[in-house]
Amino acid sequence: MPKIILDTDPGIDDAQAIAFAIAHPDIELLGLTTVFGNAEVDITTRNALHILDVFGQPQIPVARGASDPLTQARYPAPDFVHGIDGLGNVDIKQPSTAPISESAAEFIVRMASEQPGEITLVAIGPLTNIAQAINLDPTLPGKVKSLVVMGGSVSHPGNVTPLAEANFFNDPHAADLVFSHDWPATIIGLDVTLQTVLRDQDLAIIRDTAGQAGQFLWDTSRFYIDFYASRLARLGSTDRSCAMHDASALVYTVLPEAFQVVSGPTRVITDGIAAGQLSVDTQQEPYVIPAWSDRPHTSAAIGVAAPRVLDTFLSTITNHSFD
Repeated sequence: MPKIILDTDPGIDDAQAIAFAIAHPDIELLGLTTVFGNAEVDITTRNALHILDVFGQPQIPVARGASDPLTQARYPAPDFVHGIDGLGNVDIKQPSTAPISESAAEFIVRMASEQPGEITLVAIGPLTNIAQAINLDPTLPGKVKSLVVMGGSVSHPGNVTPLAEANFFNDPHAADLVFSHDWPATIIGLDVTLQTVLRDQDLAIIRDTAGQAGQFLWDTSRFYIDFYASRLARLGSTDRSCAMHDASALVYTVLPEAFQVVSGPTRVITDGIAAGQLSVDTQQEPYVIPAWSDRPHTSAAIGVAAPRVLDTFLSTITNHSFD
């Protein structure tokens, strides 16, 4: 049974990922750590607490994390994707609980030290908290079971620039630092998350079968679906659907065989026009620039059995009693 700490910036698709982590019988969700990204960290922290209330798990600890990137200035939150409140501009009530006193990095380090070799870190926002945790305890990569990251793209164009995916773009220095360390790490990026699609009819099934949680996932998805539909309309499509970005990383933890991966020394470009671009050296040639030569190997997904991932997500959510 994977023991998971979920590092998150809720976020509409983050809410879907949290639902899966709570609902799957083989996942033990130890806590949420929050970070800036889809909204400012005060908002993402409030959202995490509210989501746990809605999903009937307010006892799960939430640790507030980084409010800004390691080095660069923080970009404006993408409210045109996730809404002003990060959750599609729905009615968010005052959470019943508060964040714990530890920071996200402190919580990650403590839990990994108390349960060495047992915890999988799943990071579905900018990697600032993970980088701060490494700075706090450089031995952290040897204490966790694995790291799964939603971010980047091996060959597919980015979603914030032609080269960069949003999570890596929001803090490329943190991402490059994280992949400079040797731990069992897998990147679940746009190459696969854009292939796994939630359609309105899928979300309607969730709404009609998953009680209060299902209604919440339906309500929050309206804004997100509208954003995707507007982009698809420019391509002549009338489809109403959204990519299953963050939940795909959670599905990987219980169904890794549904993903095809490559491996190699990995960099994230930190500056300039290519900032945020993921680069996995799968050839390992003696290149003129040795910037990859001293890096540990990281795996990155390039293929996915999308119907199987979608079916796993839907069956997990619809067969769980959240209330």
